[in-house]
Amino acid sequence: MAKITTLKIQEMKDRGEKISMVTAYDYPTACMVEKAGIEIILVGDSLMMAVLGDDSTVSCTMDQMIHHIKPVVKGAPSCLIVGDMPFGSYNESKKQAVHNAARLLKEGRCDVVKLEGGKEVADTVKAIVDAGVPVMAHIGLTPQTVSKLGGFKVQGKGEAAKDVLEDALALQEAGAFSIVLECIPEQLGKLITEKLDIPTIGIGAGRYTDGQVMVFHDMMGLFEKFVPKFVKQYRNLGSEITKALEEYKEDVKSGAFPEEKHTFGGVSEEELKRLY
Repeated sequence: MAKITTLKIQEMKDRGEKISMVTAYDYPTACMVEKAGIEIILVGDSLMMAVLGDDSTVSCTMDQMIHHIKPVVKGAPSCLIVGDMPFGSYNESKKQAVHNAARLLKEGRCDVVKLEGGKEVADTVKAIVDAGVPVMAHIGLTPQTVSKLGGFKVQGKGEAAKDVLEDALALQEAGAFSIVLECIPEQLGKLITEKLDIPTIGIGAGRYTDGQVMVFHDMMGLFEKFVPKFVKQYRNLGSEITKALEEYKEDVKSGAFPEEKHTFGGVSEEELKRLY
C-alpha cells in the first residue's frame, strides 16, 4: 500500500470512496492494521481507558501520547497516522497548542494531530495549520469534556443540531483537513457531510459520513466494561484469549507443557554425569 496522505483522503471523499480508520496504540496492532489495508490509524487518548484502565481520557499526557505514537508509526509506515492532542495540551493558548502539535510530529513522527472542540477552538486549529501541522477536528461527543456535556450521550439533538453544524463549518474554515463526528443523530451526520468539502469520519454518527472510525479494543471484544451502541464487535478476542490462558495454566499444572519439541539439547549423558 502506497503511503496515505491527507490529499489522498480528500480524493477519497471527492470520488465517493469510504474511508476506514481504527485506533492502535502499539507496534503489533499497527502491523495488523497496515496489513489489512486500513487507511488511517488514530493513536487516541482513548488508550487511557482501553489500555491503561482509567475511567476517562482526561489524564492522558503528551509524553504518553508520544510514547504510543512511536511504535505505531514503525508498524504502519503506509497508513496516515493521527496523534491525539491530550486535554490541557492546547487549551491554554495558541502558542501552547502549536508547540505541542509540533512535538507530536517531531518526537512521535505522526502525520496529523487531532483535537476536540467546536467553534471555540477554531482559532487554535488555524494557528496549528498555519504552523504547518495538519489537523483533524473532533466534534459532537467530545470525551475530554464529557463531564461538561453531562456524560457519554448523543449530542446535537433537536435545536442543538445547529450548533454542531456551525462547529463543523467553523473548523473547515479554520483549515482542518477532516472532522470526526461522534455520537450525533444520523440525519445530522448526513447533513454535515453534504455541507462540508472536507471528509467526515463518523463514530456513532450514522451511515452517511465519508468514513468510519472504531476503537480497536471495542471492535475486537477486548474491552469488556461496556460496549457502546454504535460498536460492531467483529470478534470476541477477549473470550478467546481468556480460554487460551486457561488452557496454558492447565498444561503447566499437569505437565503437558512444555513437550519435548519445546526443549533444547546440547549436553551429553557423559557430560551430565560429570556435573553430578
